[in-house]
Amino acid sequence: RNVARLVPQQGVQALHPNLFCSSADLKAFERRLTEYVSCLQPATGRWRMILIVVSVCTATGAWNWLIDPDTQKVSFFSSLWNHPFFTISCVTLIGLFFAGIHKRVVAPSIIAARCRTVLAEYNMSCDDTGKLILKPRPHIQ
Repeated sequence: RNVARLVPQQGVQALHPNLFCSSADLKAFERRLTEYVSCLQPATGRWRMILIVVSVCTATGAWNWLIDPDTQKVSFFSSLWNHPFFTISCVTLIGLFFAGIHKRVVAPSIIAARCRTVLAEYNMSCDDTGKLILKPRPHIQ
């Protein structure tokens, strides 16, 4: 009797309250995940630009270092001393990799991949922006 009185007033939520709670939880999780991934994008873009600039400088310096005829005639350290642009950009690039720039330029992808691993246990996934993808439940026969 009590259930019959609740159904017209509150609908399906009265019969299955967990369905609506989990839906709200999923929406909140998706909102937080997309917010977190979108907050990482500006910093990731800056790190990518830094990496591109330093890589181009290193490549340009390396080209100038290699085509210099004096490079073959002097010792290795003397040739590096004669080409400070290449030496500084190469040391900067190595320092950036030791500082973890290779992780920072792909941080949103790392977060999304880790979330996909966890969400796979619940028949869900997410795209690179953090939007949840609900997969159909497997049919057990």
